[in-house]
Amino acid sequence: MPKLISNAEIIENTWKTLEKDFSGDISEELVLVPLNYLLDNSHILNDNSNVGVWLDSDESSEALAPFIGELSLIAINFPKFADGRGYSYARILRDRLGYQGELRAIGDVLHDQLFFLKRCGFDSFAVREDKDVTAALEGLGDFSENYQADVLQTSPLFRRRKSL
Repeated sequence: MPKLISNAEIIENTWKTLEKDFSGDISEELVLVPLNYLLDNSHILNDNSNVGVWLDSDESSEALAPFIGELSLIAINFPKFADGRGYSYARILRDRLGYQGELRAIGDVLHDQLFFLKRCGFDSFAVREDKDVTAALEGLGDFSENYQADVLQTSPLFRRRKSL
């Protein structure tokens, strides 16, 4: 079973991610369905905390607004390292839509991204399978201070220094 980083710890990934063109019935206990499946079958969320959703980089995070309080896990796919749309989707989910559940980065997720992904609101990371998850975990501590405000630190450094 693949590993992932969640809350700065390495754990087993117990969620199965269904393919984008999935159209059958859900039989797994913990399953991430593609956005289009959720939109067509929103009834699956009724009393079912075992269903999460994943967004591809060309899909809108705002489409999840009606379901925000019912989803325990939202995953955002990074199809390639250089595609930064997922960072914006995370900020929209956390800041604008008020999502409080687990937000996971999936796809082409590498060590160099983890610190910045966390600042945007991600709290779990499915590191690319060909990379060492233990080495990637160190990416969360690459920097000791942030200059800009983010999801975790809402004041920029110059404002925090004034209060010292």
